[in-house]
Amino acid sequence: MSLQRIVRVSLEHPTSAVCVAGVETLVDIYGAVPQGTEMFEVYGTPGVDIYISPSMEKKRERADTRRWHFDSGFKIIVVVNSPSNDLNDSHVQISYHSSHEPLPLAYAVLYLTCVDITLDCDLNCEGRQDRSFVDKRQWVWGPGGYGAILLVNCDRDNLNCDNQDNCDQRVHCLQDLEDMSVMVLRTQGPAALFDDHKLILHTSSRDAKRARVFHACGPEDSCEAYRHVLGQDKLSYEVPRFHGDEERFFVEGLSFPDAGFSGLISFHVTLLDYSNEDFYQSPIFTDTVVFRVAPWIMTPSTLPPLEVYVCQVKNNTGFVDSVAELARRAGCKLTICPQAENRNDRWIQDEMEMGYIQAPHKTFPVVFDSPRNGELQDFPYKRILGPDFGYVTREPRDNSVSRLDSFGNLEVSPPVVANGKEYPLGRILIGGNLPGSRGRRVTQVVRDFLHAQKVQPPVELFVDWLTVGHVDEFLSFVPAPDGKGFRMLLASPSACFKLFQEKQKWGHGRALLFQGVAGNQQVNTISINQVLANRNLISYNKFVQSCIDWNREVLKRELGLTDCDIIDIPQLFKMERRKALAFFPDLVNMLVLGKHLGIPKPFGPIINGRCCLEEKVRSLLEPLGLHCTFIDDFTSYHMLHGEVHCGTNVRRQPFSFKWWNMVP
Repeated sequence: MSLQRIVRVSLEHPTSAVCVAGVETLVDIYGAVPQGTEMFEVYGTPGVDIYISPSMEKKRERADTRRWHFDSGFKIIVVVNSPSNDLNDSHVQISYHSSHEPLPLAYAVLYLTCVDITLDCDLNCEGRQDRSFVDKRQWVWGPGGYGAILLVNCDRDNLNCDNQDNCDQRVHCLQDLEDMSVMVLRTQGPAALFDDHKLILHTSSRDAKRARVFHACGPEDSCEAYRHVLGQDKLSYEVPRFHGDEERFFVEGLSFPDAGFSGLISFHVTLLDYSNEDFYQSPIFTDTVVFRVAPWIMTPSTLPPLEVYVCQVKNNTGFVDSVAELARRAGCKLTICPQAENRNDRWIQDEMEMGYIQAPHKTFPVVFDSPRNGELQDFPYKRILGPDFGYVTREPRDNSVSRLDSFGNLEVSPPVVANGKEYPLGRILIGGNLPGSRGRRVTQVVRDFLHAQKVQPPVELFVDWLTVGHVDEFLSFVPAPDGKGFRMLLASPSACFKLFQEKQKWGHGRALLFQGVAGNQQVNTISINQVLANRNLISYNKFVQSCIDWNREVLKRELGLTDCDIIDIPQLFKMERRKALAFFPDLVNMLVLGKHLGIPKPFGPIINGRCCLEEKVRSLLEPLGLHCTFIDDFTSYHMLHGEVHCGTNVRRQPFSFKWWNMVP
């Protein structure tokens, strides 16, 4: 970046100036002109290119092609192409002429010392054919884009430390450097130049809050060599010349994109001239690089699973065993949070959401800790945060959280195309109230965080009709071998009534729901006939269906879905305290592990020795190559207003698609 430096020449004595290789310097020859001057000539030593720019309308020309008529509108532009070996080893000579004199009226000489200064980083230019025209001051999205990427260093590589790696101003272990981006300052030129010139690395006070810079000031295999030089209270740093031509810096992110922070951070290096003691130092040249902080990215249930989490509590041994068996079939690691750590809080889906962050040099998972802060609140930080496993959270200052702030109310779709726009990483789905109403919504700090990540633009659905109020109570996604590569499952009272009416028509009206629920005296069986005769239940489920239909239309519009992409799963709801709860275990609230589905066992009517609800679900999902396992969660989860999905969590493979190749 040129500062449009202007150098004025003198007739009385030679002038000296410092320039930067490849950067234009303007030469002012008009300050001291011999009387009678009509023309001038300009010549330079080899390696010095000189141009004359007559005006904005005319293109520049090489200056050494002819003698020029003297015109105060002319601009003389000097470019030195390579750094100097010694001080003042190049020069420009200007001769002033009159038509009445055979010899020049006078000469002016400008001696030049050229230095090459670049601040470099990985600009991630894989998609560009021509990398020479990349502007480091810009960050460009898309497959042909470019720009440096910075990870928030939110993991804990040194297990002897209590905090995340970016919580202090030290490098505690060399593995920590792998999470940082490298920034290299390269300089070439005479060493003597830096006797009265300095290189200053600097950033703004705003950006200093978002990133921290370490300088490798010694052997790079020692943690003590890395000195904190920029970030937080440090806005500038005079760069010493330890290693000659190259200095390496390591940059870590401190903050994710959020309200008031776009994710862009700039660093600059400026060459300052201290040679004149009578004047304050003057800037000669500044080079700039811009980083974008990598967003936190959610993973949909259609991505391959890597690790399943579940809590062991007093009454859920059978449930944990079933989840463990499903994880074994799917080839997943299983992590069980013991009762001593969960303190009987089984809702591990509500406590946290798994995602990841990614740069060209590194990808690692990051757990997003919800603001619900139940008895599980310490588990994400104390048990999951670790080497190459990051942590982030958002909590409102006034602690004004509701059930909607649990992360069963935070899902993400698979990749979609809607209204002509591609969403290669899907879209986040959160639940709230109807537009214009005064019901419950996800707390503002969480909504701000999700929107600021940009790569999975959130869609807000209507969930305030539900007692708990989570999107996972009426929808889920499963992989499919055709179409868009997935199906969206929606809970459907209409489909359930249609199924029960068919069974009643075929003489199975006396078949009972809830038959065989083990060891639970609170549950009374009810027949198909009784369900279909219950006007209050039918009326209420018509209301529920209207709420789900409202969301269905939003999802079709915002995710670009058609009815062929949606499967209606039979489900009934009941009213409790003017809100809806699942009447029988909520079938869409399932655990998706590749082709293996862990579905709440509904205890539906037994017909010909089989549960008709299970049979219906199998008929809808098994043609997609999916394997349905029905897990008994009735007493341990359903009676407590949750199901299989609520009681489990999954870490999944990241997308193969790189987030920087999309256009938000």
